[in-house]
Amino acid sequence: MRPAPGRPSPVSAPGTEPSRAAAGAGLACAPAPPAPRRQRLRRSDGAGGGPHATQLYQHVPETRWPIVYSPRYNITFMGLEKLHPFDAGKWGKVISFLKEEKLLSDGMLVEAREASEEDLLVVHTRRYLNELKWSFAVATITEIPPVIFLPNFLVQRKVLKPLRTQTGGTIMAGKLAVERGWAINVGGGFHHCSSDRGGGFCAYADITLAIKFLFERVEGISRATIVDLDAHQGNGHERDFMGDQRVYIMDVYNRHIYPGDRFAKQAIRRKVELEWGTEDDEYLDKVERNLKRALQEHPPDVMVYNAGTDILEGDRLGGLSVSPQGIVRRDELVFRVARGCQVPILMVTSGGYQKRTARIIADSILNLYDLGLIGPESASVSAQNSDTPLLL
Repeated sequence: MRPAPGRPSPVSAPGTEPSRAAAGAGLACAPAPPAPRRQRLRRSDGAGGGPHATQLYQHVPETRWPIVYSPRYNITFMGLEKLHPFDAGKWGKVISFLKEEKLLSDGMLVEAREASEEDLLVVHTRRYLNELKWSFAVATITEIPPVIFLPNFLVQRKVLKPLRTQTGGTIMAGKLAVERGWAINVGGGFHHCSSDRGGGFCAYADITLAIKFLFERVEGISRATIVDLDAHQGNGHERDFMGDQRVYIMDVYNRHIYPGDRFAKQAIRRKVELEWGTEDDEYLDKVERNLKRALQEHPPDVMVYNAGTDILEGDRLGGLSVSPQGIVRRDELVFRVARGCQVPILMVTSGGYQKRTARIIADSILNLYDLGLIGPESASVSAQNSDTPLLL
């Protein structure tokens, strides 16, 4: 396995819990409502009007890192996946790179489970799920026109099943983030899908589902922040949480591109609209300042970080010009702030339309590990204990 970094790890001593007010280098963390140190799961057998029984909240051994993945994430079927600019195999490539770097082995990963229909109905309407039984609807959502000519049983197996598995992975990672302090779903981030409609290659509302599962099933989790740093507006979760004061949404996106959903923008509590070609310094400065303010305005019990890599220079759909190093710095910034404020963080990988994005995601995860921001013993990382200054 990858050797530990040579400098002292910014990890609290066993049995200690750094304060949320750990300011370290100027980061003021507003106090959040008190929550138990170890959140307890609520009864989930579906009896008495409680949450339904699910396979997604099963116990995960401590020997496995809170990194969720399944080979079933990847979409491959007669080359149809190549008709969309999205790299439908990038998730497996990320894992391959991490294995090559000796960071992970299969036995250290958490195997994602497919979200069941009952799981999906926590957010989605039955009418919408029935729509997905028509190949035309799936072709529209995935933006792959030839899908319309495929029998729906093939569409379910080759297109929607991988997306349901990634959705299950996000829900599983939400629970793991609360238990371990951090979690990464190597897939997910379908932020254009809401309860009753999909689009932009997003068929299931995994971000909304992960948060609602936590609200319903984990005691002490009642406030969430979504930090959406994909190049596109996250109109799906915005529509789902419209008017819900428990959920604070910060969205940083190219103002000129899809989806341009004016109605959904009303749900954004901290909106940062970018111009074409925004580069590293301006981008990171805006993320930094607004993330600090977001956590001060709404101290959350959990953060969902939508870490799209379509901000990368040369991405024709994202239209921004952030370098690979800028993406690594961005992810480090978000994790350092969340971990310093003792906010559990769930990262999903979302959009990214170039072949090199898989390598960048892997490099970012390696950097987080080298800095002690993730790892088997990093459940309590304090900003004031780190030898690398906060960017805020």
